[in-house]
Amino acid sequence: QVQLQASGGGLVQAGGSLRLSCLASGSALDRYAVGWFRQAPGKEREAVSCIRSSGVSTYYADSVKGRFTISRDNAKNTVYLQMNSLKPEDTAVYYCAADSVDIDVCDRPYRYWGQGTLVTVSS
Repeated sequence: QVQLQASGGGLVQAGGSLRLSCLASGSALDRYAVGWFRQAPGKEREAVSCIRSSGVSTYYADSVKGRFTISRDNAKNTVYLQMNSLKPEDTAVYYCAADSVDIDVCDRPYRYWGQGTLVTVSS
C-alpha cells in the first residue's frame, strides 16, 4: 500500500516556475512508475509527465515539452515535477499517481493517487 502526498502548488505569474513534489509513504517508491496528471476546470484529466521506476524512461505531453522536467529521488521516496515558463493554460489541479506496473505508457490506470495540489498561473 502506497500513500502519495502532492505538494508545491501555488499562485505564480506567467513565465514563473514551481516545483511539485510527490512524497510516498508506506512503501519504497523505487518499485513504482509515477505519473503527474492535471485537471483544469471543465476539462478532462490529462497526463502531463511520467517516469519509470528506474528513472531512465520519461514521457512528456506535447504541451509541456521543453518546459517541465520530471525526476525522482528514490532515496527520498519522492518524485518531482519542475515546471518552468509557466503559462495560464497550465492552471489546474495536479495529481501524482503510482503503479507497480512499470511500463512505457503514461496515460493508463494507476493504482495509487495523491490528493492533488492546485497550480494557478496568472497572466
